[in-house]
Amino acid sequence: MAQDNETSLGSSSVSTSWEADSTLQENYVCSLTPELIQKAREELQEKPEWRLRDVQALRDMIWKDYPNLRTRVDDAFLLRFLRARKFDYDRALQLLVNYYSCRKGWPELFKDLKASAVKPLLDSGFLTVLPHSDAEGRRVVCIRPGRWNPRDYPITENIRAMYLSLEKLIESEETQVNGIVILADYEGVGLSQASHFGPFIAKKVIGILQDGFPIRIKAVNIINEPRIFKGIFAILKPFLKEKIVKRFFLHGSDLHSLQSNVPKTILPDEYGGTAGKLDTSSWSQTLLASENDFAQGFYQAELTRDGSLQGLVMNDSESDYLQCEESARGVKSQLYCY
Repeated sequence: MAQDNETSLGSSSVSTSWEADSTLQENYVCSLTPELIQKAREELQEKPEWRLRDVQALRDMIWKDYPNLRTRVDDAFLLRFLRARKFDYDRALQLLVNYYSCRKGWPELFKDLKASAVKPLLDSGFLTVLPHSDAEGRRVVCIRPGRWNPRDYPITENIRAMYLSLEKLIESEETQVNGIVILADYEGVGLSQASHFGPFIAKKVIGILQDGFPIRIKAVNIINEPRIFKGIFAILKPFLKEKIVKRFFLHGSDLHSLQSNVPKTILPDEYGGTAGKLDTSSWSQTLLASENDFAQGFYQAELTRDGSLQGLVMNDSESDYLQCEESARGVKSQLYCY
């Protein structure tokens, strides 16, 4: 199966690659409801009658501009990038390239990336996904940094767990259209945790979330933030786009304020909701059950002989691109809101 989901184009022709992937293309069936199809049309410029044409256009661009990039090119995978960039071919292609460049630029984060490798972190309750979506169909990712003890494992394990969760969430076409909401509970966070989150880590993480992953982050709700959070946010803010900054909501200890953004009906008891106790095990089990699927479809980009991604210009002054900033070709993406 892994070979069926991959393509590596060098001297081979486009027609040969098309034949290799034709089965995958034919197998795609849209799972969106009529309501979500209409929402995708209005918000993402996705036209069902043109969907496969648009996917093929992006596929052709990959084969032409990045013939040595080893990537999935099936319809379902490429649709993630088109939806994340409102069916703008150039921006979708740049996002795909960034997606793999992030892996190249932070190899230790992606080595042996699977749920079983981060199971101790998942068991700690650091991260979970609430079982129910909000009124706009968005899944809510709940992060509790205070549950992390830096003596137990490095901060990169937290990021690995987050990345795996995003990979699982984005499999859903509903999530591709509706996006996600982040709920970050900073109760118990002190200097022992904050001291590990400096500008280097912040820039890399934000680079992935903003420009290196095909997901729409619609809101970030911060609760129980300590005084030290002002320092944390000061590190984050220079790397955040203005539209993302506007999606941050700081609630302090005011549960009513939180509930104005995230409905009580889906919030656990711990946050004044009516959905029962916060369950941290179900999401862990979901990720563990998907481990074989990740092994088949989640792999590194195939690099060219010189060790660079084909077509990706990185001189000395631009080596920070490995921290997932957009290249010149993708600069115009900052003019759009998604």
